[in-house]
Amino acid sequence: MKAFALLPGLLQKARTSSFYLWLLNRLLSFVVPFNRPHGFAIERIEEDLIVTRAPYRRINHNHIRGIHACAIATLAEFSSGLALLCKLDPAKYRLIMARIEIDYLFQARQEILATTVLDMPQVVQQVIKPLQGADAVNYTQETNVGDRQGHTVAKALITWQIKPWAKVRTRPD
Repeated sequence: MKAFALLPGLLQKARTSSFYLWLLNRLLSFVVPFNRPHGFAIERIEEDLIVTRAPYRRINHNHIRGIHACAIATLAEFSSGLALLCKLDPAKYRLIMARIEIDYLFQARQEILATTVLDMPQVVQQVIKPLQGADAVNYTQETNVGDRQGHTVAKALITWQIKPWAKVRTRPD
């Protein structure tokens, strides 16, 4: 997808520019249309850290007016995937979630933030080097979700299947 080709440059510029952060969030709302109505957005990008947010609004509520478990899971996935895309060129590699495991610890009754810290030496060791000789690798990334008051809402482990686009097959052989 052509929009993904813009991602590395925008992710880099969004670290220091509120305009580029706004532009990146606008682009992502079209590239990931499922997230658009939920209001998911990037809050902050640093060298090895990304923070995303989900607002406390009706579309994200469950039946008892907390943030729905699926909204929490999706925000964790969004944060984790973006953290990896900050380091892996989406024009070269396809990321697809293979598994998600979440421990829900506290009911969210306000805006939530998902924080993913990327360990780049680990990514090099477990993703980039193995992909030189393998068709695909699985990589598990931790993401923590909390609220603005500092409560830990959930801890998520997201496992990504990462492969070069040249190795992607859309149908069985």
